[in-house]
Amino acid sequence: MARRSGSADLPLHGGRVPAWLGQRMARLGAVIAEAVVYHYGREEFLRRLAHPFWFQSFGAVMGMDWHSSGITTSVIGALKRGLAPLSGEFGIHVCGGRGRHSRKTPFELATIGARVGFDGEALAQASRLVAKVDSAAVQDGYQLYHHAFFFTASGKWCVVQQGMNDANGMARRYHWLGDRVTSFVCEPHAAVCCDQRGEVLNLVAEESGDTRAASVEVAAQPPDRSLTLVGRLPELVLPARHPVLTQDVNPKYLQKILLRTYETAPKDYAALLQIQGVGPKTLRALALVAELVHGTRASTRDPARFSFAHGGKDGTPYPVDRTTYDRTIDVLHSALNRARVERSEKLHALRRLARFTDVPEGSQ
Repeated sequence: MARRSGSADLPLHGGRVPAWLGQRMARLGAVIAEAVVYHYGREEFLRRLAHPFWFQSFGAVMGMDWHSSGITTSVIGALKRGLAPLSGEFGIHVCGGRGRHSRKTPFELATIGARVGFDGEALAQASRLVAKVDSAAVQDGYQLYHHAFFFTASGKWCVVQQGMNDANGMARRYHWLGDRVTSFVCEPHAAVCCDQRGEVLNLVAEESGDTRAASVEVAAQPPDRSLTLVGRLPELVLPARHPVLTQDVNPKYLQKILLRTYETAPKDYAALLQIQGVGPKTLRALALVAELVHGTRASTRDPARFSFAHGGKDGTPYPVDRTTYDRTIDVLHSALNRARVERSEKLHALRRLARFTDVPEGSQ
């Protein structure tokens, strides 16, 4: 189980990262990652990626626009390129990406797991469930189009994914950290950071607990019972703010999906989310039927709690200075190499000392 560590809302920006900057971003991202891992360990690097403030600052240091949605896709793309040749010795792997690459994440996880020797399928299941929560269980108007999964051979992981809202021209980034043990489906957010908040259907809010339980019960019962209630819907006068629309409870569509959930008989809400075909419309319909049967109400509270804005490539606050950028990479590489040499010399000295102190008694 995991806890989502935060999210960020960012304006959608067009354009592409120039090749000269993209190459440098891959080198700088890799060397910063090496430095963090060397000094603080792999798990700390995952924790930092899962922190929306640190990630934003990381992107700004790499030369990206401080308030652009492109900071997510470009930084992760650069990290994936920069860390790929180092994954064997470095011990951190990156799967997924934008569009079709995001859909390949479970396959990539299973493939790397088989090669490296860990349970890739367990991580693949976590990947699918994390994506399902942010695309279906929290219906905030953002459609996921980017999903990146960072993990170690020991099974530690974090996810950075992003959705797009065409209506308000914004993108929202979601961060997850695997070692924060809690529920996927009850208050998974440690922090949600964004500039735009509104009324959403939040099925993972604590106050939606009764709705989740009732939805599972509805999903596991014979479809005819629920369809009988749906047939009465035209007689109801729903308030304007109600999150369920008429097309969401189309009897033909609902019969098909309820038959699937009935045959699967999910034991809990997380299992319900993982049933193929169960998406936003199904969850809204189940929430409505649960309300009709059990009187439960789903939360419309946006999980966003506070806002932030930080600092790139289009000349804001100033154009990228390539000379300084390259010098930064060289300095970090030199510092890491010196640290490795010093550490190696210390280890050799300790071994020499050990040889003197381990001399058997009476052999002098």
